[in-house]
Amino acid sequence: MATTSKRDLVNKIAESTNTPRTTTKRIVQCFLDEVIAELAKDNRLEFRDFGVFDVRLRAARSAQNPKTMEPVQVPPKRVVKFKIGRALKVKLNGDDTE
Repeated sequence: MATTSKRDLVNKIAESTNTPRTTTKRIVQCFLDEVIAELAKDNRLEFRDFGVFDVRLRAARSAQNPKTMEPVQVPPKRVVKFKIGRALKVKLNGDDTE
């Protein structure tokens, strides 16, 4: 398994669209900035066949410090949940069942 960086994606997109790398980099960064901005506003992002990003509130809870075994309170926080889309699921697993 390899790691693909933003730079790698920019290079692949620039090459496949025959677009200058600097332009492609600006577009990709603008896209990512918009995704972050929409999620920060608690908006749901849906990309057909790819998946859905949804902001959820994780409730406060009690936990335990593994070193000291003392109980600690974990405050509530917002997290991003991702639900895989159909086309991505098929590409990863080769099946179309839910």
